[in-house]
Amino acid sequence: MLHTVNKSPFEKTTFDSCLNHARPGDAILLIEDGVYAAVKGTAVAERVAALNGDLSIYALGPDLSARGIKDTSLIERISVVDYGGFVDLVAEHDVSQAWL
Repeated sequence: MLHTVNKSPFEKTTFDSCLNHARPGDAILLIEDGVYAAVKGTAVAERVAALNGDLSIYALGPDLSARGIKDTSLIERISVVDYGGFVDLVAEHDVSQAWL
């Protein structure tokens, strides 16, 4: 399953809900304000670091850029994708869940 999160983890609990429901083999794509969950040095970063390697976590590059977040500010396990990568993730997963 591909989970998409578009809300900031500092304003809503959707990212926590997503993490609580994600299963091994799932992927999480952070989009829009959800990309704030990819920044290292926060309480959210500690939760992401504590995850085992069974989840893949991605952030949409254009949304990072739009918010002034540089790749050097990201948690190491976060992979940055462009719009083509977003499409690839959707195609690779049979089911998508949008966390609003």
